[in-house]
Amino acid sequence: MDKIKQVAIVGGVHGNEFSGIYLIKQYQARPELISRASFDCRCVWANPEAHYANKRYLHSDLNRQFKNSDLANPALSNYEQSRAKVLNAELGPKGAAKTDLLIDLHNTTSNMGACLILTQAGPFYNQLAAYVKMVMPEAIISRDEDHFAAEDHALMCTLGRYGVLVEVGPQPQSVLRHDVLDLMDRMTRHILDFVELYNNGTLPELPRQTEAFRYLYSIKLPMNERGERLGMVHKNVQDKDYQPINPGDPIFMLFDGTEICYEGDTTVYPTFINEAAYYDNNLAMSLNEKVTITLD
Repeated sequence: MDKIKQVAIVGGVHGNEFSGIYLIKQYQARPELISRASFDCRCVWANPEAHYANKRYLHSDLNRQFKNSDLANPALSNYEQSRAKVLNAELGPKGAAKTDLLIDLHNTTSNMGACLILTQAGPFYNQLAAYVKMVMPEAIISRDEDHFAAEDHALMCTLGRYGVLVEVGPQPQSVLRHDVLDLMDRMTRHILDFVELYNNGTLPELPRQTEAFRYLYSIKLPMNERGERLGMVHKNVQDKDYQPINPGDPIFMLFDGTEICYEGDTTVYPTFINEAAYYDNNLAMSLNEKVTITLD
């Protein structure tokens, strides 16, 4: 059986997302919380210098540096690019990783609750999604570009043989919230419980079908030809992550009072609505379709 022997829990890829950083500190102080008999589990603080500077990153987003081509490129040598190569050596190397499962902890300013984000497809991920949703009904299962091969992904979680993100919000940047930290802790430990059961061949009967959301594309805030913002996310959409947007629904309010409506012809489900970290790219939200994960 394909057993998971080495697990890494990574926090602080973004220096101003505090829950992951403080959660791995908690786990390091109380290792019994993450200890399981069938595998070894370690904690890694990914981007300490950005945290000390109270920034998301110093030079470039660390969670966009893990394509195979970038890891192999010595010309990419700023702090985050160099840090990615160090983490690849420590946890990877990508494609032949010593880490069987990498759990990457993140916060969002958006009202997304506790999300398990899968960037790859396959039976292991499908069973994990079904288990987490079964034991934590409020969890959201997200499939983010899982049609791409791992080597084409830039995300850190793709360093591991398997990898997932735990994304929890809403939480402002550089702030801690008890409820958000608790959600992150619960989901993380459910993942560890799943691995223990998976390794031992003792998984309970899992739901054959699990609701999930699959990323389609992202949309930007309304802009003029000079790159200036003309409006904002509509109040009817704000804080309603994973709630349906139907054709013709307003999604933006321009500063002159004009409503901009969704022009697609199918219902979509927004995530990362008004995410503060994405304002540098003027991204307003990501749009998803609802899908079903079916166990064989």
